[in-house]
Amino acid sequence: MSLHLPVLPERRTVELTVDGAPVSVPEGATLLDACQKLGIDVPTLCFARNLAPVNVCRVCVVELAGARTLVPSCSRKAEPGMVVATDSERVRLSRRLVLELLASSVDLSTAPRVTEYLARYGARPERFGPGAQTVAQPVKVDNDLYVRDYGKCILCMKCVQACGSEAQNTFAIAVAGRGFPAHISTELDVPLPESACVYCGNCIGVCPTGALMGRTEHELRAAGAWEPERQTEAETICPYCGVGCSLVLTVQDDRIVRAASNERSEVTRGHLCIKGRFGWAFVR
Repeated sequence: MSLHLPVLPERRTVELTVDGAPVSVPEGATLLDACQKLGIDVPTLCFARNLAPVNVCRVCVVELAGARTLVPSCSRKAEPGMVVATDSERVRLSRRLVLELLASSVDLSTAPRVTEYLARYGARPERFGPGAQTVAQPVKVDNDLYVRDYGKCILCMKCVQACGSEAQNTFAIAVAGRGFPAHISTELDVPLPESACVYCGNCIGVCPTGALMGRTEHELRAAGAWEPERQTEAETICPYCGVGCSLVLTVQDDRIVRAASNERSEVTRGHLCIKGRFGWAFVR
């Protein structure tokens, strides 16, 4: 008996122009996809390929001909005939102001890409006043696996998404409060060990600023011993179960100091469980 597999229709493509260059992307792709296909580095903070766009950071905005406002490239779908500018003066001004406001209100010292963005757009956070961090607060260290430094949090929502229906389905954290008092919190603001957290660490994996960080990395940084120039990365498969999750291990001084997963992995899509992300001490 012969099998007749269904023939899928060809996916239509969309033709548009970005920074004067024509580009073709599959139907349903975003403006960010089109920019990346052309090798254009559009800054992003709240965007992750394994999470739905939430459009809260606004640093990826681009100028779309005919549009009244700048549009977020991470979520705006490409349409035929669009003409997009990614580096116009209007775009640069918007990105510069957003970066200045962020850097004047939170500690971005562990967000190296943001430092690059600040330099690229000539941002001057100090013009909002010296030492203007508005959300500075003590680091929360209440478990053996990771720390929470909300003085670095930009409320990008990625940790909430990773803890919720898009990955872990634990719903241990959410945004509490409104306006300036808004912050990431456990249910009823209880300590993390008393919350629904299962310590998968997927929130760490998506955090763009280091507000959420593994204890090993946090302690090495505090001791001045975190040295990226001496680190290497190795890809392997998690040894714990038969799922076959992919791991990216960061190694320093012949010691595993961090475990993550590639967001493009077909198995994990960047997410892990507690064993894969934290259970590698046995190697030593």
